Amino acid sequence: MISYQVPKDRSMIKSLVFNLPRPSVPIFVRSSTRSAALANDGDGEDGTSSNGRDGVVGAAAGSGSSASSSWVNSNLEFPIRRIYCVGRNYREHAIEMGGNPEREAPFFFQKPSDAIRVCYRDDNTTTASEITTTTTIIPYPTMTTSLHYEGEFIIAIGKDGSRIPTNQAMHHIYGYAIGCDLTRRDLQTEAKKSGKPWDAAKGFDSSCPISPIIPKEEIEEILPLLSLDHDGDINDYELTLKVNNTVRQQSTLGNMIYSTSEIISNLSKLYRLRQGDIILTGTPAGVSQLNIGDVVSITCGDLIPCEFVIGEPE
Repeated sequence: MISYQVPKDRSMIKSLVFNLPRPSVPIFVRSSTRSAALANDGDGEDGTSSNGRDGVVGAAAGSGSSASSSWVNSNLEFPIRRIYCVGRNYREHAIEMGGNPEREAPFFFQKPSDAIRVCYRDDNTTTASEITTTTTIIPYPTMTTSLHYEGEFIIAIGKDGSRIPTNQAMHHIYGYAIGCDLTRRDLQTEAKKSGKPWDAAKGFDSSCPISPIIPKEEIEEILPLLSLDHDGDINDYELTLKVNNTVRQQSTLGNMIYSTSEIISNLSKLYRLRQGDIILTGTPAGVSQLNIGDVVSITCGDLIPCEFVIGEPE
């Protein structure tokens, strides 16, 4: 029989509960608007900073430089609450996975928030000692011989809501990013056969590489109006995933079975969406295996590329 003795010093319990770090993703803005973003910065009750956008942005980030000539680190971070994923949201991918390509009700699954791994190449550092010589290394996960990539467009939620109408969904978006739903495909296949959940196949450490988040307003200012549909969804951005500089996945966001607004509306019927949630919106056709040493690069329109290298298992 195993017994557990509650510590007499209850402050220890409090420190264990409340001092755990919360995963977060850096927020990048256009260089011309960085000063404005920081000018709106204010101190919250907990001593963290906020940029005024629905109170989403939390503690200040560490030092960082621009990932491209257009974007700079705002020194603000987006704290992650939950990671939602949409299954089979591109017809071609549904077919290659043996599913029905017809429009059905979307289905969702989750990854733990600490599966997040921020991955981008920092090219514009100012001194030789600051230059990043390699991209972020994602360890090859244990218990699998079939690690697959799934490049995805990501929505960051900035306003709470449930049962959100499609035509109001854009008001709940804080910003956008790019990422990858890394998958232990062999474990997922076995789980499907036996009717078991996918947790071990989808929710392992570092299974959600992600780029810095760009606020929605920053993207809308540089998008041509024809790139947005009547609900404000981005259609023209092309999502591309390369492995070792070879294109493996490529599709426009307009090819999604469910648009970002429809995804938010459907998901909010199942869960109350809250500030800090992110949603991976599905992957195009072309998923396949990754090997140790492979370099993965995911791009989508004007967003900051998500780049990483598959390393040795830990």
